[in-house]
Amino acid sequence: MKYAIVGAGGRHAMFRTAITETHPTDNELVALCDVNASRLALSASKVPPRGNGIATYAAEDFDRMLNEQQPDTVIVTTPDYLHHEYIVRALKAGRNVMTEKPMTVDLGKLREILDAQASSGKKVTVTFNYRYTPARTQIKDLLLSGVIGTIEAVDFRWYLDRVHGADYFRRWHRYKEKSGGLLVHKSTHHFDLMNWWVASTPKTVSALGKRVFYTPQMAVELGLEGHGPRCQGCPVFDRCDYRLDLAGDPALRELYLDAEDDDGYLRDKCVFADDITIEDTMQVQVKYANEVFLNYTLCAYSPWEGLEIKFQGTKGELTHRHVEVHGVFGGVRDKAHEDAMTTTLHLAGKRPEVLDVWQGSGDHGGADPVMLGYLFEPCSMEPDLYNRASSHREGAWSILTGIAANEAMARGQTVDVDQMLAGAGIVLGR
Repeated sequence: MKYAIVGAGGRHAMFRTAITETHPTDNELVALCDVNASRLALSASKVPPRGNGIATYAAEDFDRMLNEQQPDTVIVTTPDYLHHEYIVRALKAGRNVMTEKPMTVDLGKLREILDAQASSGKKVTVTFNYRYTPARTQIKDLLLSGVIGTIEAVDFRWYLDRVHGADYFRRWHRYKEKSGGLLVHKSTHHFDLMNWWVASTPKTVSALGKRVFYTPQMAVELGLEGHGPRCQGCPVFDRCDYRLDLAGDPALRELYLDAEDDDGYLRDKCVFADDITIEDTMQVQVKYANEVFLNYTLCAYSPWEGLEIKFQGTKGELTHRHVEVHGVFGGVRDKAHEDAMTTTLHLAGKRPEVLDVWQGSGDHGGADPVMLGYLFEPCSMEPDLYNRASSHREGAWSILTGIAANEAMARGQTVDVDQMLAGAGIVLGR
């Protein structure tokens, strides 16, 4: 299988390594494409030696790359707002597509992708690694078993700490037109898990959101008035707990700081700037087509990082908690240990039972190695009993909760998802 990757930023390395090192049998990376010449050359330098080396193409030569290299599949790891451009062009050229989440960020771009997929008949795969985390798969297994009866309601809370959370407010993600906001860019993972766990799709969505922490006013409260537009060269750099030291981190320096002159992209903009357009505090309420209710919360400035989720069923409740980071102390993240995941089953009339959590090794709680195995060497994997693979359909439904939530916040009223889709001219079966 021949692959080409478009987008040579931070997320593409996982796919590059999987194709060229972890699963090289019957797989070949034939080309890399990016808008930034320095990042493109850096990525090419990390590909294991092969023949005359890897072919590289500037972004404006994407179509020429498809014609010359004839990849079977194009992997899209560009910023979110550009996903649709390369997905559509690859599909129209007769290529399959594998894309990072979210598949895209708004209804207009979604319609372009769905139309191109329908007319081409080619495959779109969205890489939702959270489905493959052993502990999340265990939840699916328990729910499928019917142990808590019929699922009626879910409380899902996700916390980003003040290192990870802040990072979304210094990059391109901080502009809603580019990322869809955190309810699309980040929560797409969580809404996809919900669709998969409860085997349904969102019917109505209401939401509230605000930006209260990453603001110019908070900078003043923290004694950081007079800050610069970015961390590099900022006059309050030494006393800011939210600084990003690009020059002091070799990986970030070569990937971003050394590449700035090529395209002007700044990786370390100030998280307290006044031009940020995304929220940092959000609550969403969803009713699914099968009548399951969801209450969802996302906080991007929590003192710790992780999730808490509780399923209410007719026979009892299932609770899962994952502490990824205990907190940030003196600028250092105290990452959690192996026992930081707990799953508790509490059936009516019985004492709570703490279950042995399914474990894995590797990034994202053991998810990435499993997902990459299914993507690039499926013959080596066991049959997937949990239907974790995601197509354009799952990719679409995963972003629709966030898109509807954004609309609900803007309008101040509950959004009917079917009506929203009809208004955009999108037909998407449940």
